[in-house]
Amino acid sequence: MADIRKRTGAKGTTYQVRYPSSTTKSGYTYATFDTLKEARAFLESGSLRKNGRARSGDVGTVAEATDMWLRICEKEGLNGREPVTNYTYGNYEYRAGFIKAYEWPKPLADLTAPDIVAFRSWLLNGEVSRVVASKVLSSFHSVMKEMTIRGHLAHNPAVGISVRADSRYQEPVSIPTKQEIIALLAAADRLANSKNKLTAKTWRRYRPMLYLAVDSGMRPQEYLAASRSALRGNGIYVDRAIEGGGSEISVTKTPAGRRFIDLSPDTLDMVGHYASNHAADNKYDLIFPSENGRWQSRRNWQRRGFDIACEEAGLVETVTVDGEDVEQAKYRPYDLRHFFASMLIEKKTNLKKIQALMGHTNIETTLNVYGHLLEDSDRDKIGSAGLLSGILEKSCGESVARQA
Repeated sequence: MADIRKRTGAKGTTYQVRYPSSTTKSGYTYATFDTLKEARAFLESGSLRKNGRARSGDVGTVAEATDMWLRICEKEGLNGREPVTNYTYGNYEYRAGFIKAYEWPKPLADLTAPDIVAFRSWLLNGEVSRVVASKVLSSFHSVMKEMTIRGHLAHNPAVGISVRADSRYQEPVSIPTKQEIIALLAAADRLANSKNKLTAKTWRRYRPMLYLAVDSGMRPQEYLAASRSALRGNGIYVDRAIEGGGSEISVTKTPAGRRFIDLSPDTLDMVGHYASNHAADNKYDLIFPSENGRWQSRRNWQRRGFDIACEEAGLVETVTVDGEDVEQAKYRPYDLRHFFASMLIEKKTNLKKIQALMGHTNIETTLNVYGHLLEDSDRDKIGSAGLLSGILEKSCGESVARQA
């Protein structure tokens, strides 16, 4: 039997309609209204009867919908895609915790746009950052979309409601110049040919890694996970990456991340030579495995490899840390990716091609990060020979790269 209950709390008085439903464990579903008139209208208009005809196994609450969404993400995959990785699933669980912690005033089927706006306000007025709030709301959108396409919702009331998070690229990206890149690679050459045997052995691996990073624009987690079988006649196919937590190798985060990149002949020879003659045996088919046969840590690569090359090349800057001036590398490994994109733009490469080579799902990402460089591009398109073939060529036509 349905009834109306008056509720008085810190936010004022509301009226809650309780009515029978087979979709919940208690056997009842609730709808909350600001006025008694609205609650009575809900009972009398037939909305209750319409909402009460839920099919067997239907989803009645936001919490139930969220739990179903998590199961789909883990076991089945959303909308026909592959199930998410363990790392991604952990992130989704974290966001789902916020969705389920909110006191939703109505059953899933009765939610309206103002209810979603109220949830957004709760997130933004809470203790999480704007970025986290944006991600939580994004996951909520995914929940609602999945419930809609599976028939648990007649329409999606969350459409158009979002949080504009501050962009991580709000500040212009740090892009090395061509002269700095040449200095960095020359430093790698010197380190690989060092008279110190330990240094030379270390840079026998780090040198081709650095060349590959510059020449491909790959993310660090992609080239550290690159497989020997991904090397092709004139480039490399990107199809996997190290998970964010560093605990496993998985597919690229999005389908757009799977892409083929042409490489300069010198880079391809250098990487292939290392993989065939020096790489430790490993069951993961890694080009650059660590001595124990597993993939390298991104942190170790930056600290023991990239930062050392920057220091050797003189690419350092002084910063103040805890009141003291300290020297640190001027760039990060990820900045080599920005350099790659800047060279593509300088070569007047088609924007869609840049998007594909960078592995961006949306062209908006490409434009947001690199749009300010577009007006400065005034050269021919990049050729299939690879990026480094042009910028590392001496006036006589000979490459500065040398096989160690």
